[in-house]
Amino acid sequence: MKILTKITIGFTTAALLLVGCNNNAQVKPQEKTQVKPIIDESQLGYRGTTDLLKEDVVPPKVEYHSAAPGTSKKFKRAYQDAPPMIPHDTTGMLPITKDNNQCLMCHMPDMAPSMGATPIPVSHFTNFRPHTSVKGDKILKNGKVVKNTSSETQENVSIKVDKDEKHLYAGRFNCTQCHAPQATNMLVDQNSFRPVYTDPNGASKSSWDQSKWMKNIDTAK
Repeated sequence: MKILTKITIGFTTAALLLVGCNNNAQVKPQEKTQVKPIIDESQLGYRGTTDLLKEDVVPPKVEYHSAAPGTSKKFKRAYQDAPPMIPHDTTGMLPITKDNNQCLMCHMPDMAPSMGATPIPVSHFTNFRPHTSVKGDKILKNGKVVKNTSSETQENVSIKVDKDEKHLYAGRFNCTQCHAPQATNMLVDQNSFRPVYTDPNGASKSSWDQSKWMKNIDTAK
């Protein structure tokens, strides 16, 4: 009887061991942890240095086109009716003041063709601002509060054009507010933007024209 008991215990133990081994065989091995690459600080900027405030890290000197006015090649506009960049030397022309604006010597519409310059468009001879006054936190026009609603937009717009194109609107007098010299330095990261012009001559000419004033202006639609 004792022998049978021992045999039974032996078989039971063996069976348990086999079951345990089988369960262990079904356990999936743990996946290896992937070590993410560490990005060094010198790779975060274009300078290739970890000390971005280091005094001896000097950026390249910015150089501008030195061609005289009338001899330079015009730049294509960044987009339709974008303010064109200045392609020529501006030494001695800046800053622009109310008593000294040398840009007008070549870019006024009556002078531009003979100078080979881009003529100032009619938009620069136009005042779009209505005569208003401020009372408290209200804006008044002709004694009435100006409301910014679509139904009253046309009523609140006041357009005055110098059709002779002799006098710039005061808000357009400081040319370098929008126009700036173009540096000759190569960009570290080149610009891949490619404009699509809505006007056939959009790369070099404004679409603002007296002949289609406020009717077919591309950028006013």
